[in-house]
Amino acid sequence: MLFNSFSFALFLPIVFFLYWFVAGKKVNNQNVLLLIASYFFYACWDWRFLFLLIFSTFLDYSTGIKMYEAENKNWKKFWFWLSICINLGFLGFFKYYNFFVESFTEKWESQTIAQHLPII
Repeated sequence: MLFNSFSFALFLPIVFFLYWFVAGKKVNNQNVLLLIASYFFYACWDWRFLFLLIFSTFLDYSTGIKMYEAENKNWKKFWFWLSICINLGFLGFFKYYNFFVESFTEKWESQTIAQHLPII
């Protein structure tokens, strides 16, 4: 679902109505509704990566709780940087994996072809 699609033009007013009139003034209900609506919106684009998004959500939520519960400032920093590194690792992997694999493959093939060419 794209932002400029007809399905989004239907989706947005429905979520807006549910947010203000069904979920009421309870912030927890509104947050859960927005989370579910966000997952649905993302799944309409590509459901295969939805599990990655859910994992990232729970990772950040749990590290946030660990940071809150930590009594030592060093442990708070540890949980913070752990969350940052894992999220950046996912981003780097899914964004640049194909680039590095294709570059390595091309380099490897050019090296093996060059080794088998006769020297004139």
